[in-house]
Amino acid sequence: MKHLINSWLLKILLRLHSISYKYSGVVSARLNHGNHPKHRIMKYKEWFLDNIGTGCVVLDIGCNSGLMASFMAEKARYVYGIDIDCTLIDKAIENNIKKNIEFFCADAATFDYSPLEKIDFITLSNVLEHVDNRVSFLKRMIKQVKWKSNKRLLIRVPMIDREWITIIKKEMQVEWRLDETHYTEYTFDAFKEELADSGIIIESHHIRWGEIYAVCKVV
Repeated sequence: MKHLINSWLLKILLRLHSISYKYSGVVSARLNHGNHPKHRIMKYKEWFLDNIGTGCVVLDIGCNSGLMASFMAEKARYVYGIDIDCTLIDKAIENNIKKNIEFFCADAATFDYSPLEKIDFITLSNVLEHVDNRVSFLKRMIKQVKWKSNKRLLIRVPMIDREWITIIKKEMQVEWRLDETHYTEYTFDAFKEELADSGIIIESHHIRWGEIYAVCKVV
């Protein structure tokens, strides 16, 4: 009986932890004029910018409202942004003031890339975890994109083993994902294996804020 009570109590506490995490982000964004403080603290856009070449052409998959595409356009010669959510693309187009960015509302796996310039880098910032059949998605996209000589990808994904409490949530069958639209969250080994199945190798990586940041190459 005591075990059942403790199990029930733990599940409640784990659910409260998830709710607290979610709404802490919402309220923090409100206090920062709609800007989530994670952008300032995590500095993930800076990592992508540091790893693209000056004067290169970038394809930003899952570009959302275009903030990172706009950031990279300060260094890149041209940036293409693609997102399947047309509402986000409309916002990206509305807010864009740069001439070296072009946005498309499309499925990146089936989009016709032929009118675009050859690509130096594909960027995927917290995108793969939202895709169900990720290996097929990556293989189709890699094949359809027009590349320059070096086929490089910059990828950022969340880790399931970012903290112990995530594993406990999963074991207790309590929602453990950072976002309910995630099909997966990764261990490094699972991430590396999935990329290998897609014909991609990791050239370098580091782990920060419970996420994997990887510089990758198509083999």
